[in-house]
Amino acid sequence: MANWIKLISSTILAIVLAFVLLLLSYVIYLSVDYYRIADNQTLEINNNQTTQVSKNETYKISTYNIGFGAYSQDFTFFMDSGTMKDGTKVYGELGKAKSKQYVLDNTNGAIETILNENCDFMFFQEVDTNSTRSYNVNQFEMITNNFTNYANTFAINFHSSYFLYPLNDPHGASNSGIATYSKYKIENSVRRSFPVDESFLAKFFDYDRCFSINRININNSDKQLVLINLHMSAYDEGGKIREKQLKMLNEVLQYEYSLGNYVIAGGDFNHDIANSVSLFPTEQQIPDWVYQLNNSDLAENFKFASSTNCPTCRAAEIVYEKGVNYSVVIDGFIVSSNITVTNKYNVDTDFRYSDHNPAIIEFILN
Repeated sequence: MANWIKLISSTILAIVLAFVLLLLSYVIYLSVDYYRIADNQTLEINNNQTTQVSKNETYKISTYNIGFGAYSQDFTFFMDSGTMKDGTKVYGELGKAKSKQYVLDNTNGAIETILNENCDFMFFQEVDTNSTRSYNVNQFEMITNNFTNYANTFAINFHSSYFLYPLNDPHGASNSGIATYSKYKIENSVRRSFPVDESFLAKFFDYDRCFSINRININNSDKQLVLINLHMSAYDEGGKIREKQLKMLNEVLQYEYSLGNYVIAGGDFNHDIANSVSLFPTEQQIPDWVYQLNNSDLAENFKFASSTNCPTCRAAEIVYEKGVNYSVVIDGFIVSSNITVTNKYNVDTDFRYSDHNPAIIEFILN
């Protein structure tokens, strides 16, 4: 009997030690494989065009976070959680899209949505090129193949090792970024690295946040139209990262304006930019991550340009049902005071292709 107990104890100890060794090896793998992309990297300009923009003409620009093609209306994401108004806690489940066909269908739906808008400039976020979560579909290539008369740039903002979590549907390895498209010649493009949370666990799960600065010359002028495509941090308890990212962005905005340039910064701010915290019907409580940004948070001579005709982001811890999920406007633009916004609206897709809706403005360079 004693021998059996000793054998069982030894077996259990061996299993525990093996698990600890595997876990330690995995943590070492994540740590060794982790790196941040250097700041101030020059981006390649693909398929560059020849024409320039002009003053006193109307142009249209869109921004759309396509959610790596995963966010069909029945998709919930493992990193999201929330609370219903009756106090019930709800949690997302999935680490990757339901199938490759979902990714293809959602990406094509997002592309078709923007094709119908006939924009002069387009920003996209969460565009995967080779990720487990999107079944290795190259979304950047798909988008580019549909906009053959646009110059484009691509800045990586998420490159990760293989995440084993969640265990029932691992997120896997990711390669993703922000893509910018222009009907007009891009003179140069630079990737700037946002400050991010580099604490031990957070740095593995948060994006390598960044923004791209794309410069376009203006006819008969020594000034430029500067387009900034951005994707700010979402999970930021205490707002410390938000403050650092805003400080950096404002410094860039103010510098460009001091040169006399025309500046538009747009994308996914991951904060309310339209005073829309409590605007849309919902059966959920306002989530903790929602923070309101307004014009007083911006550099002098800049203001937000956003619309509230429909929300641009929905809670993804529960499947989508209009009027049930919490929704808010976190996508839109910042414009300098030498630009007149003549129209602004969000495209209501009812969140069919992403957990975001596109935001669009029309503008004139004064």
